[in-house]
Amino acid sequence: MLTLYTNPQSRGRMARWMLEELGQPYDTVILDYATTMKAPAYLAINPMGKVPTLVHDGQIITEVAAICTYLAQAFPEAGLMPKDKAAFYRWMFFAAGPLEQAVVNTLLDWIPAPERERAVGYGNLTHVVATLTGHLAQHTYVCGESFSAADVYLGGQIGWGLSFGGLPANDTLTAYWQRLAARPALARGNAADDALMKGT
Repeated sequence: MLTLYTNPQSRGRMARWMLEELGQPYDTVILDYATTMKAPAYLAINPMGKVPTLVHDGQIITEVAAICTYLAQAFPEAGLMPKDKAAFYRWMFFAAGPLEQAVVNTLLDWIPAPERERAVGYGNLTHVVATLTGHLAQHTYVCGESFSAADVYLGGQIGWGLSFGGLPANDTLTAYWQRLAARPALARGNAADDALMKGT
């Protein structure tokens, strides 16, 4: 049994995308930021009081990168865990650390002073974009020529950053995101969350 606790206006969209890529049945529990997400029943599952959270046969997994990694390993038949494990872990952690920090800080108008770049995990946004661009210019997907769970998470971060201005667009990042945006599983996940936002 897979249960996703989420909100359509959250990073839970990436977790739903991953579940759709699996093709496994799952239940969805929609939580409200001001009420049910902070209620004792949910805090017993995730004391952070945030989403998404995945529960699989009694196991609790939080954090989108962890959810994507766990599902790729738990359902190997989906083919979402690549053979190149080194690339997988490298880019999953890059996305969870430098990429997300750089994008969120940019959206919050917080730019580290040059003399303080050593104190933040990503240095500056220019370094992050150059690293991503250099890698994706040479690979169709994050871990080579095959789509994997790393593309769900890193790709989701790139799509979010491009959409909301946290990442500057360039031809390489835009082309990569367009490849991912065409995936039927992403369309299904977005349709489900968009319908929830409309109250249908």
